[in-house]
Amino acid sequence: MMMRLSRSTRPTCHLNKRLEFKLGNGLLKKIWVFSPASTLASDGLGPLYNARSCQRCHIKDGRGVVPEDPDYRAASMFLRISIPADPPDDLQAVSDYIGTAPDPLYGSQLQDFSRPGVPAEYRLQISYTERAIALAGDEVATLRVPTYQAGALGYGPLHAQAMLSPRLAPAMIGLGFLEAISAADILANVDETDQNADGISGRANLTWSREFNQIMLGRFGLKAGMPTLHQQSAAAFSGDIGISTPLFPAAAGDCTPQQSACRNSPHGDGDLRGTEIDQANMDLVTFYARNLAVPARRDIASPEVLRGKELFYTSGCTSCHTPKFVTQRLSDRPENSFQLIWPYSDLLLHDMGEGLADNRPEGRATGREWRPPPLWGLGLTKQVNPNASYLHDGRARTLLEAVLWHGGEAEASRDRVISLPPTDRAALLRFLESL
Repeated sequence: MMMRLSRSTRPTCHLNKRLEFKLGNGLLKKIWVFSPASTLASDGLGPLYNARSCQRCHIKDGRGVVPEDPDYRAASMFLRISIPADPPDDLQAVSDYIGTAPDPLYGSQLQDFSRPGVPAEYRLQISYTERAIALAGDEVATLRVPTYQAGALGYGPLHAQAMLSPRLAPAMIGLGFLEAISAADILANVDETDQNADGISGRANLTWSREFNQIMLGRFGLKAGMPTLHQQSAAAFSGDIGISTPLFPAAAGDCTPQQSACRNSPHGDGDLRGTEIDQANMDLVTFYARNLAVPARRDIASPEVLRGKELFYTSGCTSCHTPKFVTQRLSDRPENSFQLIWPYSDLLLHDMGEGLADNRPEGRATGREWRPPPLWGLGLTKQVNPNASYLHDGRARTLLEAVLWHGGEAEASRDRVISLPPTDRAALLRFLESL
């Protein structure tokens, strides 16, 4: 997961692509500055933004950090925001598509940083209450239940129907492999009406591809709302940093028409680049993101790990966290082509229960549905970032807490984990730590 060229973290790209990989890494580390600036290739930040570089959110290409200090701004966490609306014309034909629109005043996400002379949109406020969960073997786990508020609003009240959802930056490893899985292989696991009566009803999210100008399967993002890695990266530049791209060319990023000071601020798209980051550099960013390798597993022959693997399978966890796929044959991407991969995710939507619900839809995903995050590299999460935590909003401080938050379709599996003897529960966690 860390950007070191060790045996377990060597990028999957061919050696003659190493320069492109390093240049892409440099672009993710780049600190953007306000316009106008003497550093013309790096200006255009904001005017509203959540971070000044990609790696301020994806720390060492790993997970972000939940702000514990109320006076610390949330550089790797923010609130998505939308209001109910009709589906866009391009997606009217998609069954069960849930229409939303950006908040007319605040846009599609809330930014807590801004350039001088432009008010920031808000300050993220998080509070927790604790809830005890009794486990077999006289053990007790404590979950922290979060409450989120958009405080210090800079432009007046949110829309009366505004829906907010917290987002913590996920790890970036293995993304090229996920993109290389054929859509047919992912769709083969769809079971919307639970025909096999196993309690699991994986559904595909469908979304609009700006890159290919058509409806495509969503596979990236916490609710599988993005179709390609390139579009996911370009959207993050626009929303998180305020940097325009060929796919998202708005110079003011997520600024709305009502935010006049933001719209009228200087921007960095008036030179030969055309947009604040041009297509050639976006291609480098995408190449880097596609080829961040997955770390090798550890302790795979350990009896405790093998026992944990058995319990992971028999507890039903693989019904959503599908262990393996074989990627497509890709002549233009040999580094991702025809490989057996072990992401432990089906990339579909699953109802995770009321406890994890954000009550904000995204495409076909309801307010209770999430895409199972790939589990590869899970055991090295805290080695990359010692302050990292788990789930979409970082509420889980440990892997056990993350498991105990599972509900909905995963409730039966969670209850099996609760009922395990302590030694078996420890073995299950050791297996997850080996991934």
